[in-house]
Amino acid sequence: MTAAPAAERRAARADPARYARHTAGVVVFLLVWQVCGASGLVGWLPSAADTLARTFALAADPDFLSDLGGTLAAAAIGLPLAILVAVPAGLLLGTVPVVEEMTRVFVEFLRPIPSVALIPLALFFIQPELNAKIALIVFAASWPILINTLYGVRDVDPLAKETLRSFGFGRGAVMWWVSLPSAAPFIATGVRLAASITLILAISVEYIVGGSAGIGGFLIEASTGIGMDAMIDVIAVLIWSGMIGLAVNTLLARAERRLFRWRQS
Repeated sequence: MTAAPAAERRAARADPARYARHTAGVVVFLLVWQVCGASGLVGWLPSAADTLARTFALAADPDFLSDLGGTLAAAAIGLPLAILVAVPAGLLLGTVPVVEEMTRVFVEFLRPIPSVALIPLALFFIQPELNAKIALIVFAASWPILINTLYGVRDVDPLAKETLRSFGFGRGAVMWWVSLPSAAPFIATGVRLAASITLILAISVEYIVGGSAGIGGFLIEASTGIGMDAMIDVIAVLIWSGMIGLAVNTLLARAERRLFRWRQS
């Protein structure tokens, strides 16, 4: 009996207990929220029951679904483009030291710039708004992918590269057959981090622009309401945003574990 199957069986037995703890935590949170909201202990907070009812009702709201589709469409276009830009750039910087040294100052200068601060500039130079939104998503999402790719390439076993070179393979072949597969788990982690950034940027652009198609635009309209109903709408939209982010992160994390099971073992 090998160690890996035994570890998998232990993990499988632990899953029900872990899920039970997760469920208990959510239930306790909702109960506290319900008590605080329904009793008026927190004046601005609506009850959990009313908020969750509105959250589920949004699933049948055509206007909200249209805005949700606009946000997800921008994220779905921007993330693959960021991967296409950042992965080759990370491979190049990690494989060719001269290029990395020549571009280091630009990378270190651009990387800390808050992407939200670039929204007015992007909207001024790039039209229509969807293109500006996608451009900002690509800019922001590229950094975690590029940095993870760069560190993944640097973490490659030098012996594996030297072995391939000893058989007459060039730098391109070594990059394709050794560096890229070895860095793939790092790249996957960068993509998972970038997926959250795409959603944040898409909603931020929509919120700052105002009146645009997307969750951000819907959030502005909800926040202009009066009374507790407006607060319920705002929190319901935030719950939807969180659930989408959680679902995407969970799917990517499971895909990462399945694809790179050899790395965990």
